[in-house]
Amino acid sequence: MARTTKGGGRQLTVRVRKTRRRKPSSTDWLTRQLNDPYVVEARRQGYRSRAAFKLQQLDERFHLLARGARIVDLGCAPGGWSQVAAEAVGPKGVVVGVDLSPTDALPGATLIQGDFRDEGVEAAIRAALGGPADLVLSDMAAPATGHAATDHLRVVGLAEDAFALARTLLRPGGTFVAKVFQGGAEGGLLAELKKAFTEIRHAKPAASRAESAETYVVAKGFRGGA
Repeated sequence: MARTTKGGGRQLTVRVRKTRRRKPSSTDWLTRQLNDPYVVEARRQGYRSRAAFKLQQLDERFHLLARGARIVDLGCAPGGWSQVAAEAVGPKGVVVGVDLSPTDALPGATLIQGDFRDEGVEAAIRAALGGPADLVLSDMAAPATGHAATDHLRVVGLAEDAFALARTLLRPGGTFVAKVFQGGAEGGLLAELKKAFTEIRHAKPAASRAESAETYVVAKGFRGGA
């Protein structure tokens, strides 16, 4: 690696040399990671991922997090969103994170490994919550196939599954936030959300990569009923 310093106290630029043992796509990803200011800031502040800033920015705009709240974080690994949520709700709040992948223990959060669509995992979520949820979060994304239309459909499918669970967990007035990809196939999901919530908004946090098609749907004011 070669480093060059830009003037004015700006972040160091890291250039990653290409090697025969590393695919060009891997080199590009590593270069992007090393030069991403959100990655650098996440390390400085002790957050587990750059995604922590996405939730912070969504919260600043939509006031999602509150002291003492009960929150479910679907697709929580490596724990960035659960970490921000646990800090916000405090010791009297509840944060339940769920992921197929293992997630290292996190103070202030109960972490469950498994598929949230399984009955046993759903039962564990309810037991850990100890009551209706104020907020259900989904930052889930299926492994990329490289085919944009397929990836879009898979992410929307996850968001639909997350909403199916959220509507059985949320208290009246609660909030649901889910990642979707721009592309039009989320129309069915949005129609269902409009029936179930009083307010639907879309946002792309500044921490989302500029080249990413991801956006977040924020549904507030759950009308109640499954």
